[in-house]
Amino acid sequence: MLKFSGFLAEDTGGKNLHLEHIEDEILNYGVDGGRASINFVRSLRDMLAGASRSSINMTVKWDGAPAIFAGIDPADGKFFVAKKSVFNKNPKLYKSSSEVDADVSGDLATKFKVALAEFSKLGITGVLQGDLMFTSDTVSTTNIDGKSYYTFQPNTIVYAVDVNSDLGKQIKSAKIGVVWHTTYSGKSLPEMKASFGANISRLNKSSSVWMDDATYKDVSGSATMTQAETDVVTSHLSMAGSTFQKINSSLLDGFLTLQNSFTGDLSGASLKTYNNSKVRAGQKITNPKAHAQGYVAWVEGVFNKKIEKLKTPRVIEDLENKKKETVREIKKHTNNLVNIIAFQNHIVDAKMGIVRKLNTVRSIGTFIRTDSGYKVVNPEGYVAIDRTSGNAVKLVDRMEFSYNNFTAIKAWDK
Repeated sequence: MLKFSGFLAEDTGGKNLHLEHIEDEILNYGVDGGRASINFVRSLRDMLAGASRSSINMTVKWDGAPAIFAGIDPADGKFFVAKKSVFNKNPKLYKSSSEVDADVSGDLATKFKVALAEFSKLGITGVLQGDLMFTSDTVSTTNIDGKSYYTFQPNTIVYAVDVNSDLGKQIKSAKIGVVWHTTYSGKSLPEMKASFGANISRLNKSSSVWMDDATYKDVSGSATMTQAETDVVTSHLSMAGSTFQKINSSLLDGFLTLQNSFTGDLSGASLKTYNNSKVRAGQKITNPKAHAQGYVAWVEGVFNKKIEKLKTPRVIEDLENKKKETVREIKKHTNNLVNIIAFQNHIVDAKMGIVRKLNTVRSIGTFIRTDSGYKVVNPEGYVAIDRTSGNAVKLVDRMEFSYNNFTAIKAWDK
């Protein structure tokens, strides 16, 4: 059986800066990626059904901000905190408060200075990446439906913890909160490779730091799927498998080559970008044939936007010709795209059977703020990790989270 681990890669530098949705793997790795996504969802189904020992770990995606890195710089042995630029050619590392002030200001500077002071107490020996959840000044006491909670909102989602719970008391006494999810190792920062997951059991405990490791808790308890729930996921997987057999692999390879040619101003012409436009609009893709035809018009539109910015007749003519050639080429793939899109839909349906079950267990309440008060929502999503390779993909209810992103009152809108 093909192993999913062979195809779910981190970025080329081994850094955990971007995760892909499982349904997009066929557009990332072609037929191999599609086959692997089926096998991966099947493994998740078996894990939650309690039918087998799985090589899959599950972590929760926390809607934290900003992403933060902390650890020891191998170059000089000094502790640092940093933003995502930690792995740039010329990284920005904060080893002192003055270095923080020299690069950022305002609330962000305050957060990184607290992080520098508090995370240095944890005894981190390598480098960890996490989501910053709160600093003490961003934790509020909020009444939701007659009950008192400690709440914090780093981005879109509001996290709420009962003030009388042990967890609530920990958060109240902490100066900063973080969820660690990735470990880095290597002889130098540029050489470091990411390992999804973080073992925080060996870190020093500090009452001024609330932290978690993002691991999904209790997947073998109340989150175990019933036979009926398992059968639904199995049905979607079966349809995905049947549709997968109809996909022409050589045509798919040619289509992906064409996709990779869309760069610069034309990068928005990709099928993934077109699919994402529907997600942002809250439009579920229900008609693969109509969607494939709509993609042709989408590509024309991307080309037209670039052409409108041009002034030189010769350059305009060249791009018009390229548009015609590109559209003509895409039309050759329309029938195959119908099957690819239908396959993605079946993977999404199977994935959602998994996600809905995972959503039944949570340790912290999740809400969004609206004009009329607080609305209960699900967590942002989950990350599924292959223990053999350490590679990972996202399992997200994209329609719900996109809608929440659009409608919720964000932390900076308060």
